[in-house]
Amino acid sequence: MTAGAMIGAVISGRMTDFIGRRLGAWLLDLGRLSLGIGFGLTCYVGPAYLAEIIPKDIRGLLMSISQSMTGYGASLTFVIGSFVTWRSLAIIGCIPSLLLLLALFFIPESPRWLDYIENQRLQQNSDDNVLNLFRRKYLHIVIVGVGLMVVQASGGLYGFMFYMSEIFDSAGISSTLGFILVAVLQIPLIVLSAALIDKFGRRTLLMASATGQCLGCLLTGLSYFLQELDWWKEASPILALIGVLVYMGSYAFGMGGIPWIVVSEIFPINVKGSAGTLCNLVSSFCSWVVSYTFNYSFSWSPAGTFFIYAGICGFGVVFIAKLVPETKGRTLEEIHASLTRIMQ
Repeated sequence: MTAGAMIGAVISGRMTDFIGRRLGAWLLDLGRLSLGIGFGLTCYVGPAYLAEIIPKDIRGLLMSISQSMTGYGASLTFVIGSFVTWRSLAIIGCIPSLLLLLALFFIPESPRWLDYIENQRLQQNSDDNVLNLFRRKYLHIVIVGVGLMVVQASGGLYGFMFYMSEIFDSAGISSTLGFILVAVLQIPLIVLSAALIDKFGRRTLLMASATGQCLGCLLTGLSYFLQELDWWKEASPILALIGVLVYMGSYAFGMGGIPWIVVSEIFPINVKGSAGTLCNLVSSFCSWVVSYTFNYSFSWSPAGTFFIYAGICGFGVVFIAKLVPETKGRTLEEIHASLTRIMQ
């Protein structure tokens, strides 16, 4: 997949010169689709693999470091993308993908997965079916996993990311400056999150992150509200910039990676495949809804759009406080036993 993406990126420019822009646009769409497929696979498979091989005492730390690489990559992309064309950026993006593909040949398979496959060969039975996820003993963890994906993806991230230039421009801020500030801010917050996750736990960091996202949406919405009323015009661009920085920084601190860590920890291995598929599908669907509707809702009411996202993030704080279990310092087997016992 990544090799195909690399080849497509290399030949896309010249090919459009020979066969026209219409087919070239199709290649661009296929490239983005391929990128989405790869991203969808790694979002869950990576954390699930790490959760199964890392000792419990450092699981949160190492998984946070791994998940933080997405944030570092995004920050680096923001900076590089401010100085090169998107075509050059696409080709540069092939390099880490190819390195990852080559490195995968040198890592071992998950011991827990190997044990599970062996047990399946001997027993010939499995709960790993999507319909079985809705049995009473799994219902709580399904609600937690799916709920975290909904809160993470529906809180406006892809609206901020895909239309950040438009947000900065409409607020009267240089988009290049805005991208660089976002990139610089995210890196220390990601490091701080990795350092604190095994000390304060997943729930605490998730609630702090969702609270910060809610505040960032409110500030961004308020800046547009003031613009609509033609009040305090000199302050509204500053509010928009602060709102975006607070939102993106808060997302990097917790909601960016920790939901995937929790989802990879709470599902027993006999339903992990189906559960991962369901959570990943919900995440991708909610992300698509946000990215598809943002332009329309932003045209309808910029302030109203961000106030809606603030409400979703506020709901996320309550959801995490009430339903999400703490998993720090426990083996996967201890987590699974305690969670499935709740609903029996």
